[in-house]
Amino acid sequence: MVAKFDVEFDVVVAGGGSAGCVLATRLTENPAVTLCLIEAGGRDRNPWIHVPLGFGKLVPNPKINWGYETEPEPRLNGRRLSWPRGKVLGGSGSINGLVFLRGAASDYDGWEALGAKGWGYKDVLPYFKRMEHNVGGADAYRGQGGPMTISDIKKPSATSRAFVEACTRLQYPLNPDFNGERIDGVGTVQLNVRNGWRCSTAAGYLKPNLKRKNLTLMTHTTVRRILFEGRRAIGVEVERGGSITRIAARREVIISGGAINSPVLLMNSGVGPAAELTQVGIEVHHDLPGVGKNLQDHVQGRFTFLTREPGTLNEILTSTRQQLRMAFEWLMSASGQLAVGATEGTLFAKSNPAEPVPDLQFQATNFSSEHLTLGLDRWPGFGFNFCVCRPKSRGEIKLADGTGRSKPRIFANYFSDPEDDDMRRSVAAFHIGRQIIATEPYRSLIFSEVRPGAHVVAEDDIRSFIRQVAGTVYHPCGTCRMGQDDTAVVDPELRVRGLEGLRVVDASVMPAIPSPNIHPATIMIAEKGSDAIARSLAA
Repeated sequence: MVAKFDVEFDVVVAGGGSAGCVLATRLTENPAVTLCLIEAGGRDRNPWIHVPLGFGKLVPNPKINWGYETEPEPRLNGRRLSWPRGKVLGGSGSINGLVFLRGAASDYDGWEALGAKGWGYKDVLPYFKRMEHNVGGADAYRGQGGPMTISDIKKPSATSRAFVEACTRLQYPLNPDFNGERIDGVGTVQLNVRNGWRCSTAAGYLKPNLKRKNLTLMTHTTVRRILFEGRRAIGVEVERGGSITRIAARREVIISGGAINSPVLLMNSGVGPAAELTQVGIEVHHDLPGVGKNLQDHVQGRFTFLTREPGTLNEILTSTRQQLRMAFEWLMSASGQLAVGATEGTLFAKSNPAEPVPDLQFQATNFSSEHLTLGLDRWPGFGFNFCVCRPKSRGEIKLADGTGRSKPRIFANYFSDPEDDDMRRSVAAFHIGRQIIATEPYRSLIFSEVRPGAHVVAEDDIRSFIRQVAGTVYHPCGTCRMGQDDTAVVDPELRVRGLEGLRVVDASVMPAIPSPNIHPATIMIAEKGSDAIARSLAA
């Protein structure tokens, strides 16, 4: 029993990221519920957060990025991979590439088949619709009037338009709405952009409601551990400016730290695999073997090209005159390259015609870079990435020690599935990529293939190239898996199994990774979770 609390609320939400901002907003719609939202980072005041193209300037910034990296990856030539995560209000949704793709209906039916009862596509579709204001209108699949503005790219780049046209010439169907009935085919993505500005959950949900008297926001405050009375979570211990504060939660403690920080907080609080906690000197409060396991992520290879055609970001961002022209276009019409995130055109394809739904995704970019932390290439370049939609490899997150202050050890274990299925599908994606390269009008834009180079054609060379360059698509999830078996961390109501008054609501609860970008699914989880919590609070 904790002897004294400094302040009390009905609900404490640990983490002001994509999910936490949704939870804080929805739960305080009931004026009788007092809630404290705690974020380790600061307010989202960096101007580059709000300019869609600004994401490239955010990843290298240690003030708003947790700066995680993986352990040496055995199947990626022992490389450590940078894993940026947002340390700012809005979380990773404040620093990501803004691509807004829900995934296939079968992704969520697959969750239900894995034990997440009530999370099939028919159950989650209403929450996808509730979250959004789709500028293109509402229908059976799309919503209007929600906090998240979802819009089309007004002026796709020439390289993106050429990518889409080349794919249609290869008989891939044009898909006008990847968030509609199906994900098959090629087209231009939608972004969570409102009038040219990023619409994160901090901007769309939280900011319009920060004046609610029952909502308290604490920034630059790190949750160090969860406090328990027996099996019940009764509050959290936080640190701000070197001082420790204890915050009571009369009804619920909700962890929304994301796929890395949520399992880390649980383990630092004595909840997790008992043997691993004991090994680092943490007293076990509740043996929950699934915490930190089931880690999943998309891993991508890429093609990059040198071009003679003007208009790539590589050249725009080295010319003051072109930057001014780009800024003028954005300010006057909320369009152009400043209004675009990482990706413009995308293709969902099948590695084999027998696949029931596409298992490969390609994302066209109007820039080229060896890695975002290194900046763009110093020559006019563009390209596209490719990845497996639903990889079978599984990783894990472990504590480095028992101090509660060290960065965790992240084992992504890319390409570790026993059947070598992830690599086989990646090689198939590579071959499809080569078909796109050889097809007009994309072919005419290419002066030379820089990565991997036209000489890479043999199967062993392709595999070697992928191992040499493959990197994260920034979609970690699954580390506090939802389900009903002994290794599940939370039940379908998102309650931590075996404990009371404690839930996890964020991307870590996903039983399996969705086919594309995971940001919309994370918001959906928070929307659906907020309903379950609100029902519990009203009981």
